[in-house]
Amino acid sequence: MIARGLAGSFLVLLGGLVVSTLPSSTPLLRQDLLINLREADAGRLAGLVVVLAGLGLLAHAWVSLCGRVASSAAGESAESLALVRFAAVVWSAPLLLAPPLFSRDGWSYAAQGAMASLGISPYEHGPAVLSGPIVQAVDPIWMHTATPYGPLPLWFGKEMANHTGNPWMLVIAHRGLALVGLVLLSWAVPRLAAWSQVNPALATGIVIASPVMLANGVGGLHNDLLMVGLMAAALLVAAEHGWLPGALIGASAAAVKVPGGLVCIGVALISLAPQVGLATRIRRLAAVAAVAAATLVGLGMAAGTGSGWVAALSVPGVVHTPLSVTTFVGGALDWAASTAHLGFAPTTLLDLARQLGLLATIAVAIWVALRWDTGNRPRGVLAVAVVVGATVVLGPVVHFWYFLWPLPFVASLALSRLAMSGLLAGCLVLGVTAPFDSSWHGMYTAIVLGSMLLVGVLPRLLLTPLARVRIERVATPTWLRAAPEAVSPERG
Repeated sequence: MIARGLAGSFLVLLGGLVVSTLPSSTPLLRQDLLINLREADAGRLAGLVVVLAGLGLLAHAWVSLCGRVASSAAGESAESLALVRFAAVVWSAPLLLAPPLFSRDGWSYAAQGAMASLGISPYEHGPAVLSGPIVQAVDPIWMHTATPYGPLPLWFGKEMANHTGNPWMLVIAHRGLALVGLVLLSWAVPRLAAWSQVNPALATGIVIASPVMLANGVGGLHNDLLMVGLMAAALLVAAEHGWLPGALIGASAAAVKVPGGLVCIGVALISLAPQVGLATRIRRLAAVAAVAAATLVGLGMAAGTGSGWVAALSVPGVVHTPLSVTTFVGGALDWAASTAHLGFAPTTLLDLARQLGLLATIAVAIWVALRWDTGNRPRGVLAVAVVVGATVVLGPVVHFWYFLWPLPFVASLALSRLAMSGLLAGCLVLGVTAPFDSSWHGMYTAIVLGSMLLVGVLPRLLLTPLARVRIERVATPTWLRAAPEAVSPERG
């Protein structure tokens, strides 16, 4: 099982060197074999097949891991949790030195850090102001756009760029920063799961060792991994040590990416006494918001980047992703209106659908903040899952790695057999299909042939009798322990 997953990770690394975008000046591209593979359609397709085979092995090993820890007794939880953490470390190891896989965002992180180190604000300029290897692999879509990320990753990128201008070394450094999020998740998720009498090892395995995490969080090298790790830590700290440190950590999550601040709703709810009045609830929400906002401003000032990211929050919306429900529906309505010659301007209904999705997300957040149970730890986890899930589902832009946002909170809940089966299938599918990212535009032959390969791979992982038995074994709750304290006392 462990060896199978390790072999899968090595295959993902090897295939990723063929299919991933690399700076044209990288010494690795002086190897004749790699040059020939990357320049030929057949070679790139072979690289894609190797990647998919590796992801398939990882997925198979992960399901086996989940099956083993799901059947463990409560007294074996420590050993099972250690096994899950060991598997995550071993399976992540081959990916540590890999280039950003399935997305070019990591190269943008490197360029933005280099800009900051030169005194150029990434909140005012795009990477196009630079030249040389540092921008050779940046996605052209983002070359002239400001960054919407908070001050923490920019400060880190600036410090790293002060020591090296090698883009590959910089993206490896950013992967190290992202892995801090994985460590935080391995610490926080078992405790969050125990609140709902959920098997801590299984919940942790679903979060830190799943294909969606390894492919998109570790391999894809996204700031989202650090953000969600800080979110989980904020909720746990708020319950055990009070709302103030929870709000500070929640603000740190927002200082990575703004959606991380949504955990502050859970911080406020979980730190209150049960059944408090509306006025008390609003005061706590206001206090948490004030501390978080002040912390964000302070971090921006300390990092020397300011708060220019606020003006750049709309930047991701320039792309249209099929995973976004509002973008898909709005685009379909625009097409229908155009076909019917209704005279609407282009993107009229798309913009309307996106705005309605944003309003619905705000409505969900307000409803949870003002009406959700207070002082109840499992309900606090569910509150964050609902708000963050709504943000992803109704968002104008949705990438594969956005599904990492609600994952630790959903996995920590006591789910029905059907819901757990859906969660397992979702983690598997979103992981195995990770290579089909927007950075593959133009490689339609490889996408079509790769999709045909997936038609053969995914049913074997999900629909064969043996696969169904494995998933059923994991999805059926058999692990229970004495109920922890469900209600958190009032924290100062």
